[in-house]
Amino acid sequence: MIRKSLLVVLSLFLFIIFSTQEVKAVDDNNTLESDIQEGNKMITKENPMIYEFDLNAEDDRMHKADGWSNGEMFNNTWRADNVFFEDQKMNLLIDLDGENANPLYSGGEYRSNDNYHYGLYEVSMKPIKNDGVVSSFFTYTGPSEDNPWDEIDIEFLGKDTTSVQFNYFTNGEGEHEYSYELGFDASEEYHTYAFEWLPDSITWFVDGKEIHTATENIPTTPSKVMMNVWPGIGVDSWLNEFDGNVPLIAKYDWFRITQYKITEADKTETQQTDNPVSSNDDKKTHEKNEKSYWGIVGGLGLFIGIGSAIYFKLNKRKK
Repeated sequence: MIRKSLLVVLSLFLFIIFSTQEVKAVDDNNTLESDIQEGNKMITKENPMIYEFDLNAEDDRMHKADGWSNGEMFNNTWRADNVFFEDQKMNLLIDLDGENANPLYSGGEYRSNDNYHYGLYEVSMKPIKNDGVVSSFFTYTGPSEDNPWDEIDIEFLGKDTTSVQFNYFTNGEGEHEYSYELGFDASEEYHTYAFEWLPDSITWFVDGKEIHTATENIPTTPSKVMMNVWPGIGVDSWLNEFDGNVPLIAKYDWFRITQYKITEADKTETQQTDNPVSSNDDKKTHEKNEKSYWGIVGGLGLFIGIGSAIYFKLNKRKK
């Protein structure tokens, strides 16, 4: 009877130990699911920095473009007065720029002071519905900041606001346009449009629904966030000819940046493991698990020794 009791207790002890170890291994793997390795850097979605922009008044983290033109297909000069706030919304205006102006029209552009990197970028907006114009939300950096031309776009072509166009440029290389039929007219009510920028992909969303993912030649340079409206020239095959119908206004309710954390990774440690997201934390976890393992083995040995001693002592008494 004593022998059976000891065997039962020992079996239960072993079951608890190995069950606990198995659960711990699963949990350790789960902590790595949101991490992405890029060279010697770690990009993690845990505890991101979130920046909220309500767009109901001027924000000192943003500024208005004023007094210059992009030229080429942008048939306008940016004017600070073309960015204004009304009814708790931001308005971007296309209008005439004055008599004998060249370009003839003015446009509105609102841009961040700082550059941002990998993360989720969301906007709630209503674009302009009119041939020949663009309403946009995008990230951009370029030669003016001594950077390569990197850009990620959400663009509405006024000729058809029942669709949205996604695009991106990496070091000036584009031609990644993707058009999506919305199933509604974006100019009539506010909807949320977004993209998630990661080292190995860009994924665009409409009202939280995943629409399109790009995985080739992804931009890498931190960029400003911009919103603008403008009439085109010389791009009628893309936008249709602008008919000069002004004023035109796009409305923006809010935008949000959820910027993921980027930290230095241990390259030496990464090379020593098959896990692409290993770091110093994984090394510490491994050492801790190893200590726990040998502690359990020692405890198990002690348990068996004590149990054996009790067993033989009781058998000796019976004799």
